[in-house]
Amino acid sequence: MPGFLELLPTPARRALRWPAAIWLFLALFALALMGASDALAHGVTQGDKGYIQEISGVKLLPFVYLGAKHMMTGYDHILFLFGVIFFLYRLKDIGLYVSLFAIGHSTTMILGVYFNVGINAFLIDAIIGLSVVYKALDNLGAFQRWFGVQPDTRAATLIFGLFHGFGLATKILEYEISSDGLVPNLLAFNVGVELGQLLALAVILIGMSYWRRTAGFARHAYTANVAMMCAGFVLVGMQLAGYVVFHV
Repeated sequence: MPGFLELLPTPARRALRWPAAIWLFLALFALALMGASDALAHGVTQGDKGYIQEISGVKLLPFVYLGAKHMMTGYDHILFLFGVIFFLYRLKDIGLYVSLFAIGHSTTMILGVYFNVGINAFLIDAIIGLSVVYKALDNLGAFQRWFGVQPDTRAATLIFGLFHGFGLATKILEYEISSDGLVPNLLAFNVGVELGQLLALAVILIGMSYWRRTAGFARHAYTANVAMMCAGFVLVGMQLAGYVVFHV
């Protein structure tokens, strides 16, 4: 009797042989679609918002928790981070690029909240989606083939980090937090963001380390980046649709 795989159509058999990283992309893509209504509404968790609005003064642990929670559940930030380290093998290079990203988003997050400078939530998240598209195209070597130039990847990581920080600032401004203890609470939130980023990075590196040791890494790297690019375009489309629905 034929085995289970032989009974399936050829595309299905190929899909079942995809590496874990591609399935991770598809899972994130599915989560993004399931959370589309929340993304379009663009509201923060009501329980968190109510709690933050009721407290004042220095509350470090709650803000550390909120920062870590946002980063760990922020699939757009995680996708960009995944793309940044996709072809980085040395810990020194990974540390450099992750630090540039952290400097960028920390700067605009803190300054944006402190000076009450926000960008329309839908538009800034559309730009963040574009950062995912950019990184996927960069990994695919598209800019070199299309334009004959290679963008400075370090500068791009820092610049897109600034946009990601404005996205974080926009979320924090929605909490309408008290000005009492604002700076310490902002710093605590940023610490939480960095802790969440480190946890996400650890998971990604473990998965990538396993995948890179397989024979199919080079063969499936292209597919993985195309999947990431598609996910980025979906995020852009969701946010632009939300902008049209709620602001036009």
